[in-house]
Amino acid sequence: MKLLTRSLFLCLAFCLTNGAPAHPEDAAVGALPDRCAGIEFDAIAPDEKGTTFFFKGSHLWKGFRGAAHLSNEFFKELDDDHNIGHVDAAFRMHDAENPDDHDHIYFFLDDKVFSYYNHTLEDGYPKGIQEDFPGVPAHLDAAVECPKGECTTDSVLFFKGHDVHVYDIATKTVKIKTWPHLPVCTAALRWQEHYYCFHGHNFTRFNPVSGEVNGTYPKDARHYFMSCPNFGRMYMRLDTRRDGLHAFPITRAWKEVTGGVDAAFSYTDKIYLIKDDQVYIYKAAAPYTLIEGYPKTLKEELNFEGHVDAAFLCPGEHIVHIFKGSRLYGVDLTTTPRIVTRDLPMPAYLHGPDAALCGPGGIKVFKGSHFYHYDTVLILAAGRHIALMEPITSAMMGCQD
Repeated sequence: MKLLTRSLFLCLAFCLTNGAPAHPEDAAVGALPDRCAGIEFDAIAPDEKGTTFFFKGSHLWKGFRGAAHLSNEFFKELDDDHNIGHVDAAFRMHDAENPDDHDHIYFFLDDKVFSYYNHTLEDGYPKGIQEDFPGVPAHLDAAVECPKGECTTDSVLFFKGHDVHVYDIATKTVKIKTWPHLPVCTAALRWQEHYYCFHGHNFTRFNPVSGEVNGTYPKDARHYFMSCPNFGRMYMRLDTRRDGLHAFPITRAWKEVTGGVDAAFSYTDKIYLIKDDQVYIYKAAAPYTLIEGYPKTLKEELNFEGHVDAAFLCPGEHIVHIFKGSRLYGVDLTTTPRIVTRDLPMPAYLHGPDAALCGPGGIKVFKGSHFYHYDTVLILAAGRHIALMEPITSAMMGCQD
């Protein structure tokens, strides 16, 4: 089941990174800021549903792709009329023992703090920072939550210059640490139990207790935390039901595959990635080792030639279905050499799809920001009925509908 899930998200991600056209809102952004041009964020924080928001001035971005929006479209008090057109810092509270605060988003501006839940400002806010967080200074640079187990206690790290004010949520006390080796963070984010300091358009990963930095940093955030042209292809991974899907460069898991992927499917505990006329086969378990002798050509591995638009293989079956232009082919993976068992014309609306997948719910064929659903391969192959074109929904990808 893990292999199937991983393959589904791979196909979805390839669809969106390789084929999705600009949304109408993207085509007329005008003077809206473009995070792909290189943005120094003011704050980054997830909401109670796990959707990550990136803040800059009076604008924000919802999730890892898409155009900027005015912040007050999602948090209505974040506007110039309330003198909070931007925020200095933000974080999502982790305090499971106190449900009145747990999962609330806190925004900081100058010496004020604002508490939101379900995108609604809580009664009694804004307050002075000292009322809610005694000992925490005004005019913060960044903030990030740190749950017990990752920090000694449930805590919040408040950044100001090179000083880090570690706030103990239970005792309401502060300890100050100085981490001169860490860049001055303009935003901070906890993501998959790791901690990131954002500075300029780069980020540095750090240990939340010691501030230690391991590995080669800084790195360009556009490769990892947003979908930008010419900044690496992405795949999606489901980390928790609440925190949802997150994007990674494909080369993070499959380092030999550069410049994107044309198609992907899984078979017998292996993941097949097709790029141009090459087939890469990896072990399905991390660290996704490339099978010795690969890549091989499409002709060698699948007895198939030409550009592949998309591919899918249904669970428990051994026929991989390959879209090529206006036709759908079936290749039997149990034979050596492989045999093309099916060659069918496709209706015009399915010519050259971006991606396809097959799971317990049937087959989905993706074109741009929409998909077509079919219950079986036979119905897809028959082509007698035009399937309803459906949007790729937030339930599938965490994107805006």
